[in-house]
Amino acid sequence: MFEIYQSEKTKKFHYRLKAANGQIILTGQAYKDKASCENGVASVQSNGRVERMYELKESADGRKFFVLRSANGQIIGQSQMYKSESGLKNGVISVGNNVANARVRDLVA
Repeated sequence: MFEIYQSEKTKKFHYRLKAANGQIILTGQAYKDKASCENGVASVQSNGRVERMYELKESADGRKFFVLRSANGQIIGQSQMYKSESGLKNGVISVGNNVANARVRDLVA
């Protein structure tokens, strides 16, 4: 499930994708307006099942993460940090499995 929410501090809009167990598996950037955030969700729904759109990365401390890119190469989402390569790959699979039929829950009042 996607959740769209607004930061109380910055007033910007964000989305997060949650797996069935409630764990956040992908987060988006900050958007100035809600419509742009909704477009970000739509882009994740389009690109999240395409393996070549994922870029696997490693942080300075050795933990692994991935970013999801749109067709034009822009980063549209980022994963949590993983300790292992297998966890990282399972994270990519989880996003791919969860985006196709994910509902969007609007948490903005």
